[in-house]
Amino acid sequence: MEQAFDPARISVIMPCYNAAPYVAEAVASVMEQSHPNVELIVVDDGSTDASVRILEDLASRNAGRMRLLFQHRMGPYPARNLGLAHASGGKIAFLDADDWWNRGCLAKLDAALEAHGANIAYCGWQNVGEGAPGADPYVPPDYRALDTAAEFLRTCPWPIHAALVRRTAIDAVRGFSERRFSAMDYDLWLRLYGHTDKLVRVPEVLAFYRWHGDGQISKTKWKQVLDAVDVRNTFAHHHPERVSHLPPRRLYELTHGSLLREAYRAYWQRDLGTAQPLFRRAFWRGVWQAGDLKYLGASLLPAPIFRSLVRAHDRQREQGQ
Repeated sequence: MEQAFDPARISVIMPCYNAAPYVAEAVASVMEQSHPNVELIVVDDGSTDASVRILEDLASRNAGRMRLLFQHRMGPYPARNLGLAHASGGKIAFLDADDWWNRGCLAKLDAALEAHGANIAYCGWQNVGEGAPGADPYVPPDYRALDTAAEFLRTCPWPIHAALVRRTAIDAVRGFSERRFSAMDYDLWLRLYGHTDKLVRVPEVLAFYRWHGDGQISKTKWKQVLDAVDVRNTFAHHHPERVSHLPPRRLYELTHGSLLREAYRAYWQRDLGTAQPLFRRAFWRGVWQAGDLKYLGASLLPAPIFRSLVRAHDRQREQGQ
């Protein structure tokens, strides 16, 4: 028997893992939303800090509006899928346990969704915290006025907590695929765009992303790049109707070409731990031209030798100045 959803209710899905210093603030930002019909489903992923105790107390104080579910170390995307399976709302939003929303966020997104008959409403956001990149408030463009497919392939259009989606659209794409873990939010937005182009923008900063400093920089950034490249290529393959207007060269640059572009970006920043595996992958995939071979060839050497060659090159350049 199919579950009945309340079309007016917004279900907020929040994965949590060891977020004790922040989770009460995140929960409060949901419970204090001005929208009159919001439920919160928190999925704890095996926290070892005080998160569970805090969440159990908050759930008891918000009985009827907040549910607490559990899984063990499966990651945020399976947690979100578990939350979706228990959600009763006809609209879905996602919020991480260390982020928060403006009090009117969900009401404004919902109003835009209904006023425009859209399936996805999105808004602006701001990165906050010490060392936060791009800390200025950011409002994304109106993608309907641009080449939407090209913009979505160029970069992830918005973070996980800056959108409200109709449940019917989420169900149509079967939630998060869990196929490429570090790009699963990007993958979801691409698959949703493959399903529907009914988007609407709320041109305000309503969502806030907490930056945790240098410790947040992944040691496996190259895997994140490869995952993003993969979901771009998968989208283009499965939705030719969305990309058929793009000239072949432009489509190549937006999909396969992003691999070599990110490899060079990491190389010039001397993030060699990221650059070398990306150069290697570009070589084996044939994503290169003759002028790239001096970089790609060096990347095929053992990592210590590759780093030594780069350091020697830097010293020669400094001596020549």
